[in-house]
Amino acid sequence: MKILIIGADGQLGTDLCRVFKGRDLIPLTQSEIEVTSMESVEKAFVKYQPEAIINTAAFIRVDDCETEQDKAYAVNAMGARNVAVQAQKIGAKLAQISTDYVFGGDPLIRQDGYTEFDKPIPLNIYGKSKLSGEELVRNLCQKHMVVRSSGLFGVAGAAGKGGNFIETMIKLAKEKPELRVVSDQVFSPTYTLDLANKIAEIVETEYYGTFHITNSGTCSWYELTRETLDAIGNKTPVIPITSDQYPQKAKRPAYSVLRNYQLQLLGISPVRSWQEALREYLREKGHIAER
Repeated sequence: MKILIIGADGQLGTDLCRVFKGRDLIPLTQSEIEVTSMESVEKAFVKYQPEAIINTAAFIRVDDCETEQDKAYAVNAMGARNVAVQAQKIGAKLAQISTDYVFGGDPLIRQDGYTEFDKPIPLNIYGKSKLSGEELVRNLCQKHMVVRSSGLFGVAGAAGKGGNFIETMIKLAKEKPELRVVSDQVFSPTYTLDLANKIAEIVETEYYGTFHITNSGTCSWYELTRETLDAIGNKTPVIPITSDQYPQKAKRPAYSVLRNYQLQLLGISPVRSWQEALREYLREKGHIAER
């Protein structure tokens, strides 16, 4: 199967290329395909004729989405539409990457994770634009797989964010006498290598629809920071704070845990714990010694 990856030089795209190495792979960077241009997408798909497409392209700077709404919708919604239209035209499968931030606006207190069958209610423009992209993909491409994940961390780092949360915390812990980290936002951190492996697994199937794929377990940003620093032996104190004490332009969900329910129903093996994945990531980045 010929597989085309959009955003091949991004954090997830890099690990997708690692997973599909040796296969019939077309890795395209932003300079090689511009999802906001229907002409650019059509030209690439006609040239390469992929059988499966994985679209990781997104405007992911959550706070900037609040002030750059046009760009958020152009990339996250209309870009997804362009890819879906052209994927349908050539009869290709499409895996569209989405986010836990399509949830969080539900007034009910959740404790068991959102399933693929729960109604998304986003809190911010990023979540709204990604949800719009999901809906366009579902309506325009028959063979679609909408893949939601959360709290991504990978060796390549996110180009749009200049790295990832874990690397930022490690850097700050070396520079500051203490760290103050939000403790009232709960989610499931996800190692992009694990996500890439599971995407590769479902792309090989005819299981279309929506999938939640995250590492197992949940935590807050505070707990993720504490686990990271403990693993590398850094003793910098970490102080838990509330979201109100760390105001941001975009409101974040207090709870956005994704229950990987479709994988469970289909008998697909669950993803390992975020703690185990975190330690592998830290070893690969050289923050802790190899075993």
